Formats: sequence, structure tokens, C-alpha cells
Amino acid sequence: MREYNFDGLIGPTHNYAGLSPGNLASQHHGGQPSHPREAALQGLEKMRFVSELGVGQAVLPPQPRPSLRTLRALGFTGSDEEVITRAARDGEHLLRLTSSASAMWTANAATVAPSADTADGRVHLTPANLTQMFHRAIEADTTHAVLRAIFADPKHFQVHAPLPGASHFADEGAANHTRLFTPGHKAVHVLAWGRSAWQDVKGPQRFPARQTLESSQALARLHQLAPEQVVLPQQHPDGIDAGAFHTDVLAVGNERFLMLHALAFVEHPKLLQTLREKLGDAFRFEVATDAELPVKDAVRAYPFNSQVLSLPDGTMAIIAPIESRETPTARAFLERVVAGDNPVKAVHYLDVRQSMNNGGGPACLRQRISLTDAERAAITADVFYSPALHESLAGWVRKHYRDVLKPEDVRDPQLARETMTALDELTRLLKLGNVYDFQQ
Repeated sequence: MREYNFDGLIGPTHNYAGLSPGNLASQHHGGQPSHPREAALQGLEKMRFVSELGVGQAVLPPQPRPSLRTLRALGFTGSDEEVITRAARDGEHLLRLTSSASAMWTANAATVAPSADTADGRVHLTPANLTQMFHRAIEADTTHAVLRAIFADPKHFQVHAPLPGASHFADEGAANHTRLFTPGHKAVHVLAWGRSAWQDVKGPQRFPARQTLESSQALARLHQLAPEQVVLPQQHPDGIDAGAFHTDVLAVGNERFLMLHALAFVEHPKLLQTLREKLGDAFRFEVATDAELPVKDAVRAYPFNSQVLSLPDGTMAIIAPIESRETPTARAFLERVVAGDNPVKAVHYLDVRQSMNNGGGPACLRQRISLTDAERAAITADVFYSPALHESLAGWVRKHYRDVLKPEDVRDPQLARETMTALDELTRLLKLGNVYDFQQ
């Protein structure tokens, strides 16, 4: 198998609306002007860098915003322009919610199990329902349609519907999922959670816990994972209250390596012991204590929301946000990791500030999917990165995206028309077919 990083292409309505309680960067930058064109080009440059390291790279498209289907379901009627005008007048907050470009963070798009781990030998994908936040919950149907269009061959792929809604089965996708493996051992799927629908567990006091234990258990069943391959740790409530709304804010793993903050999980030493028992002596980990790397610095600089990538030479590299280099404690920790007894031999700092300002680092921007050669060949959509695709997408961004987007600009009906025109062209460029509701 080869792992492909399916990055979310940042959408034309990328804006800072401060919609996510518990996401400190999102709240801090709420109301500030954004730069959609710069954001999308930053994302494309990250894809280029990863690909040039010799790592598999692919792309997932943005979603139509504002979501006119959602606004109509909430009672706004008339033409597209009339719906937006009426929402701006009578439901301005709803218009901001339905204009969010948060689908760019494809770590939340789905949870995936490769065919090597599943009982039926197929790749299993379950789009996240994201029910905890309204502006994200409206992504699930389109994500499902996009994944079904890309992973269309039932011989190789099983694309499940999102988990049933309501807070009992709140699912935040791969932002709470880590797959680890070592030679000679079965892969282990770490499916973390922040609260339980039915069990009495201590939870955070300041910010909401988004993922439930019950949804993580359901994903393991849907993906036909053997019980011994599944570990279900609880996110640390203090970590969530510090701003680690998803596991990947304080932990990241790859193959035989796990990097985490002491406040990532409840009883993290017990978790590490369990993983060592399942994965053997080849398993390596690095833990940052709060004294070494204060959790407030970890949340601000996102060193754990990095990509840890396996390189063709057998070593690993970390792709970290530039904020981690600029924060002395985060930089010192990453430098210690590179010098430690583990496979990581390099750290690269990339500029994804437009995403970081809304609370999403390099790891948020990608969905990890491992494919065999046969599975890769079964995908007919033109979503796998190449220099030619990069140039096409960069040209598409420069043609259709605005340079600056102010909060009041989401009131402009022309923005929705620009976005639909752009996405209609994009689906042809990527050979996806008609995956959006406005194309039906």
C-alpha cells in the first residue's frame, strides 16, 4: 500500500467568522478580513512540497457556499439572490454559518480504514456527521457524494453513510483517529473520544467535547476492524479546555511513531503501554510534558497538528506550521524529537497562516488514505497530484477567487454565483461528475 494525503482545496468563501467555540484561533480571528486566493495557493504549495518529498498526494474539492439548500430548508425562499438577500436581512448569523469554508479541513471529512485491516478486504470510508457544530454538520451530505464519486468501485471501496445524527453519535472524522503499525504486527486504530452519550465520565468544563465514545465504537464496527486492533482512549478534559478540540491538536502518529502532549489523553502512560504491547518493541513515541511545552503554546503553535510522513528512504519527516518555528517551546520540542531515538529525521516549516488563523494546521488540511496499486488504478477521477494538475488548480484559483473577503462580503449574492461557477468548472477539471446539489 501507499499512503495518499487527500488535501482539502480551500474554498472561495474562506472567511473568519469565529464560529467554533473551543477553537481559540477561530475565535481570536473572528471578524477579521481573510484572503481566499492566498489561502488556496498556500494549500496548493503544501501539496507540492509533500509530493516533492516523494509522498502520495491528492486533492478533495471545496463545497458550495453559502449553502443555499440549507438556507431554503430554514425557510428562506425565492431565487438564489433573493434567498441570500433575505438571509442577510433576517438571519445574518445563519448566513455566516452557511457560508463557512470549513470543509477545507478534510481531516474532519471522514474516517478511513485501509483494505489491509478490514474483514472484507475493502477500503472503508465513513463521512463524519460533524453534528456538534451546525456550520460543519451541513458538510456531511456533500462529503458523502464526493467520496462516492471518487471511490466508486464497489469491488475495492465501501463508502458508508454518515453515522445517524444527534449528539449521541457525534463524529468528527479522522481528526480523532490515528492508525499505527509495526512490521509483523497488526495495525492498531486509535479512535479517541471526548465524551460518552451514556457512561458517566468526567468531561471538560470550559469547551464542548465533540466526539463520543459511541461514535468511535460504531466506526470500528462499520469498518470491520478486529477488536484487538482497536484502542479507544479518552481525550484529556484539561486538553480540550485548553483548546484541543480534536485529538490532532495534541497528538499525531504515523506507522510506528506517536508524538503527543501529556494532556492529549487521559492516563497517557497506560495508553502507551497498551500500544507497546500491541505493536512490539519497534513502537516509538515522544511525549511533551506541560513543563517542556505548555499546552497554551501547543494550542497556539500547533506542533502536533503537523503531518508526520514516511519518506522513500525509510525515514520520517514532520511538516509543521511556521508558527511552531516562531514559538521557542514548540521549536525546541520538535528539535528534540528529530534528535531522539525515533524514525523522524527532519522537520520542515510551511506557511499555512490563512488556515492557521481559523484553527487548522497542516494535519487538519489532509485526509490520509492508504491504497494498493489496484485500488489506486480503480479511481478514475483526476484527483491525484501532478505538476500539471497543480498548474491547472493554481490557474483556476487565480481566475475565480477574491483577494480579500470581509465579513460583510458574505451578504453579496454575487459571491455565491462566483462560487457556483468556479465549482462547476472544478468538477469538470477533476472529472468528478455532478456532485453538488446545484448541478442536479
